[in-house]
Amino acid sequence: MTTKRSVLVAGATGQQGGAVARALLSRGHRVKALTRKLDSDAARALASAGADVVSGDLSDTASVVKAASDVDTMFLMGNSYEAGMEAETRQGIIAADAAKAAGIGHLVYSSVADADKKTGIPHFESKYLVEKHVTGLGVPYTISAPVAFMENIVAPWSIGALRQGTQAFAMPPKRVLQLVALADIGAFVAALVERREQVFGKRFDFAGDELSGEEQAKILSQAIGRPIAYQEIPIEAARQQNEDAALMFDWFDRVGYDADIPALHRDFPEVRWHSFADWAREFDWSVLERTSA
Repeated sequence: MTTKRSVLVAGATGQQGGAVARALLSRGHRVKALTRKLDSDAARALASAGADVVSGDLSDTASVVKAASDVDTMFLMGNSYEAGMEAETRQGIIAADAAKAAGIGHLVYSSVADADKKTGIPHFESKYLVEKHVTGLGVPYTISAPVAFMENIVAPWSIGALRQGTQAFAMPPKRVLQLVALADIGAFVAALVERREQVFGKRFDFAGDELSGEEQAKILSQAIGRPIAYQEIPIEAARQQNEDAALMFDWFDRVGYDADIPALHRDFPEVRWHSFADWAREFDWSVLERTSA
């Protein structure tokens, strides 16, 4: 019988934090969902699913200490896209210190795969600075480090092209990239929470599948029911839009993620581990029929 934990989930109204909160609730754990947006649809959905939704801001020590005072575990993540990279690092360090002050027994920090390998990608480096702080804090910790999300296929920056029958990405069509489903991130963090002492002091890079853009487009064509073509975006075009993203795409092409997928699937059998085809088959593609707001 798994010990039921009480977990404070930061970023609970976002994609990753929401997946973690739902996975923990589904396994019978108590979840306190930390958010700045108590009146958001996501917050209301979490409350109706059984989470205790509490107000808090990662940059406000007192609010984090208060929220963490009656839990035994905390899931901490930042959002560089929303806050900016410097703010993400600053907030992560403040929140980690607050977790220590509150006496948290296990801090799970969400970084990104390979952030500890001097990638030179700004939004990897911003997370690694928090990661280094967490590892030196003197609290029991685990680093959860996912690869790219399968859900990026339908992110605001890519869904427009997909509606037109194109999967556009700034990588060569045959270059392989590791991916993970958000549901598997949630399940993996839940496994870390449950394993507790077994994973203290450990860092886990994790992925569910690895395949090329060309292969992804074929799978998407089958799942959506109409032809999807892969289109390589020139790296210079990506650089004009976002230098940070261009550095990441260049690293994907030159180096790329290298999580040991077979070992993960063997060592964490409680995680379903969606293949990209599994994820595409289960996704609700009616989103493509909706006009963007």
